[in-house]
Amino acid sequence: MTPLEKLNIGIVGACGRGASFKLACDALARVRIQAVCDTNAGELPAAAARLGAAEQYTDYEEMLASSELDAVIIGTPMQWHVPQSIAALERGLHVLSEVPSGVSIEECRRLTQTCRRRGRVYMMAENYTYMWPNVMVRSLVEAGLFGVPYYAEGEYLHELKELNEQTPWRRKWQTGIDGITYGTHSLGPILQWMPGDRVESVCCAGSGHHYRDPRGDEYENQDSCVMLCQMRRGGLVKIRVDMLSNRPHAGSNYQLQGTDGAYESARAAGEKNRIWLRDRCSGMEWMELEALADEFLPDYWKQGQEEAAKAGHGGGDYFEILDFVNAIEGSRPCPIGIDEAMDMTLPGLCSQESIRQEGRWIKVPDSREWLSD
Repeated sequence: MTPLEKLNIGIVGACGRGASFKLACDALARVRIQAVCDTNAGELPAAAARLGAAEQYTDYEEMLASSELDAVIIGTPMQWHVPQSIAALERGLHVLSEVPSGVSIEECRRLTQTCRRRGRVYMMAENYTYMWPNVMVRSLVEAGLFGVPYYAEGEYLHELKELNEQTPWRRKWQTGIDGITYGTHSLGPILQWMPGDRVESVCCAGSGHHYRDPRGDEYENQDSCVMLCQMRRGGLVKIRVDMLSNRPHAGSNYQLQGTDGAYESARAAGEKNRIWLRDRCSGMEWMELEALADEFLPDYWKQGQEEAAKAGHGGGDYFEILDFVNAIEGSRPCPIGIDEAMDMTLPGLCSQESIRQEGRWIKVPDSREWLSD
């Protein structure tokens, strides 16, 4: 902490995604947005004013060198996550990075080794793990009501062809590479529902190409890509990501199957998240997940839901900032540290090799074997 007992945070990507962290930071009295950075010089002064930052920079390295920071929040396009994380860690700063952690296995290895050597808090901001239905399912798993979870599905269905043109980096890194390029929103919650487990190998296939961008070029990413994940303990996970198909926005969808329970998230407006638990349901009838909230929604979520409602992504933006600050202060272990971040990121990167090899099963590296450089 600084002498004023405030955690000084710098936000890079302040004119875009980084700006969405303001409400979460404002809700924590011990956090101060000290500096902001963005290459968009024209909009940066207005972004700094909105975020209440005392300093503004168009050069990230200059911000790290000049500003008295304790931590950075990285809200830039995904190809910058690793180099900007490493630059901050090398200066002794804590890092909260947007998803995914990196865009190649080799750079993820470098990030992991830097984290081990520098010993600072690194957290990946996978906000979908904090949405109340996903938190509820995790709580029910921890209570043993699912028995042994052994199968799960996660989907991210978000048509963004127009957004590709507004943010050209997406055209390369999200829809310009075949396979699962943006899978942590789907896989992240599931890995928390299978505690202590990890993906050992993946295979991936796609549905073909049916769309072209405004220049007439075919998208390299197939319209719907499906990744099968073989878990270390023998379970199976299916991940589908589709950012191209013409369809209404469906966001995220999940299923979980255990020996004593099953869960299916709502897929459309008017539907309810539904669950069956052997110990809580009469016969084979579904019940609404919300009916169990009073008993199983964790206290931290209940106590923070008023502040969380002001932030984005179903409260996820608030709770991930809270966990990040608590981890820095040492009051709570980091829930998505470097190894958990790699568990969520590496399977998607391996799926890209699998689809290049016509669906061959590819072994997923275990970052716990990547010692410091």
